[in-house]
Amino acid sequence: MEREARIGEASGPTVDLDQLFRAEGDGLFRALCAFTGGRADIAEEATAEAFARLAAYAGTLHDPVAWLYRVGFRAAIDEVRKDARSAPAEDDVTMPIELHGLMDALRELSLNQRAAVVLRHVHGLETAEVADRMGIARPTVRVHLHRARKRLADLLGNEEVE
Repeated sequence: MEREARIGEASGPTVDLDQLFRAEGDGLFRALCAFTGGRADIAEEATAEAFARLAAYAGTLHDPVAWLYRVGFRAAIDEVRKDARSAPAEDDVTMPIELHGLMDALRELSLNQRAAVVLRHVHGLETAEVADRMGIARPTVRVHLHRARKRLADLLGNEEVE
C-alpha cells in the first residue's frame, strides 16, 4: 500500500513518503554522518526520527525536504550533546587516516558552523538551500561559513580553506 501525504495545503502537491525517503534519505544520512564526525549510529537515529516525524506532520508542511533536514540536525544535535556528557565513543565509520585531522577539526566548530559547512561543502548545497534546511537566514549562514572557514584554517594550519 502506498503511503501518500498532502504537503503544503496552499499549493496542494501530493508527495509519496516512500519516494521522498528514497530521494532524500541517503543524502540526509550522509550529511548527518559528516555533521556528527562519522557517528553513523547517531546519523541513523536522527534520520529515522526525522522521517518518523514527517509521517506525523506531513499534511501541514510546505517544504518537506527543508523540514527533514532541520529535524534531522536537531535530533543529531540532541544526541551529540548527550554523548558529550558521557564517555567519548570511538568513531564507528572507517575513514582514511588523512581525514582524521579534518574530522577532529570539524568537531571543534560550533554545531551551527559544522552544519553549515557540511551542507555547503560536503552536500554541495547553495547558501539559500543551506539556510532553508537549517531554518536560518542566508546572512547568518554566510557568517557561520566565514567563521568556520577561518577556524578550520587555524586548526588545520592552512592559509586558506575553501
